[in-house]
Amino acid sequence: MKRLFDLVAAISGLCLLWPILLLLALLVRIKLGSPVLFRQQRPGLHGEPFYIYKFRSMTDERGPDGKLLPDAERLPPFGVFLRRFSLDELPQLLNVIKGDISLVGPRALLMEYLPLYNADQARRHDVRPGITGWAQVNGRNAISWEEKFAYDVWYVDHHSFLLDLKILWQTLLKVVRSEGVAQSGHVTMEKFRGNSR
Repeated sequence: MKRLFDLVAAISGLCLLWPILLLLALLVRIKLGSPVLFRQQRPGLHGEPFYIYKFRSMTDERGPDGKLLPDAERLPPFGVFLRRFSLDELPQLLNVIKGDISLVGPRALLMEYLPLYNADQARRHDVRPGITGWAQVNGRNAISWEEKFAYDVWYVDHHSFLLDLKILWQTLLKVVRSEGVAQSGHVTMEKFRGNSR
């Protein structure tokens, strides 16, 4: 039922939103350049890698040493706008259709985090990752990594169709209010560096 709902909702979403997606792609191309889509390998179900798609929200500006500048210096106002209203996430509907992710589930984080999880945190990969999830509606990037993973594991143990509908509704409210977009003192979420104990 979850997979069927994902397919129907994602395909319907793309059909309804294609003019907005086209406009956003054009604006990204004009304001941030190419490529329009950000593509990155992420761990999916059971940690299996897949490529996630998002609208690009940062520039590729580099310092004299050739290294990328900090996120705060590469995130222009248009990128902030995309992230504030989660518009950069819309291309992930393609990932949902492909079966890489679900509409609801723990967020697909970075491949480099896989060896840093403890045994309990690693259970977040027992279900497909999602565009939104229980952690996103309970603080998003404004909560600590430990809290985020605790919410993810709670979802793994309690997920249901009704809970998914509740999360989708709460996500819509969070997006409209643009709550929890960034961690305090950061333009995004600081990197997970492993457990302190």
